[in-house]
Amino acid sequence: MRKAKNTSYSYEFKLDVAQRHIDGEEAAALAAEHQLSSPMLVKSWSRTLRRYGPAGLAPKPRGRPSGQPAKQKTEVERLQEENLRLQAENAYLKKLRALRDQSEQA
Repeated sequence: MRKAKNTSYSYEFKLDVAQRHIDGEEAAALAAEHQLSSPMLVKSWSRTLRRYGPAGLAPKPRGRPSGQPAKQKTEVERLQEENLRLQAENAYLKKLRALRDQSEQA
């Protein structure tokens, strides 16, 4: 008997089944008893428990991790950045004006 796909199991359930498998019970028997889709699931939980301990079976955060929290800029930093941007914009416009004047003279 197969369960629906993407079934999630509680931390306590995984820990109990994996511990019973490590203690010597057969993976196939545990899978049948709990109506799991495969004995490989029990073996995987047991391997994770042995390798990482109980924390390895704990639920993981889902989805894409959020980025670093935005650092709050001081007023001085913000003004310095704005000044740099305006200087670059001013230099660009001066260069554009010089090119336009040059093309009009030719």
